[in-house]
Amino acid sequence: MPGAPYNAATLWFGPAFERLHPLLQALHRGGGRLSGEVAISTGTGLAGRLGRRLAQRLGIPLDRPRRGFEVRIVHDEDAMQWRRRFDDGSELISIFRPVGRYPDGHWLEDTGPARLRLGVDLDGGGWRWRLRSVAWRGLPWPRFLFPSTDAYKRIEDGDRYRFAVAFSLFPFGELLRYEGALHAIPADPAVPVERVAT
Repeated sequence: MPGAPYNAATLWFGPAFERLHPLLQALHRGGGRLSGEVAISTGTGLAGRLGRRLAQRLGIPLDRPRRGFEVRIVHDEDAMQWRRRFDDGSELISIFRPVGRYPDGHWLEDTGPARLRLGVDLDGGGWRWRLRSVAWRGLPWPRFLFPSTDAYKRIEDGDRYRFAVAFSLFPFGELLRYEGALHAIPADPAVPVERVAT
């Protein structure tokens, strides 16, 4: 990876990093900011009630179906931080720590009291998370008690960062989804490079 700084993402993927779309490579070499609008929805009936409860725990606002959204991605040698901010000021912050190497390794995502163990599938230049296990406040949870997740990111329309995150629980179906197509915000050279805050 000529010219690429070594960080948690480039080291974990190794040679497979080159399989990501060039814009995803750039984002995960040096970090960056993405901005745009997201659509937010919950299921119906009991799935909707569970989805609203999950959204409240995660800090995802549900008062409008569409909201302005920004995500700031920061890397260092040990971790990635994704700081997601909705236009009402709500924030959803995750710290991702790599374990092992692609394709057999995984990431540990800490979001509030939840810790997810996530594998990665690469497809068509995109990145899809694959949930392997869940812990809540340090205690392992049986998978059937925790919503399954479908989360991916890819580049479309030349320069749009398309992402979606959906939570489902059998037999209720989809509980919560937020998704959007974001654009990169150019870096300000006067602003110092951030490091992951843990």
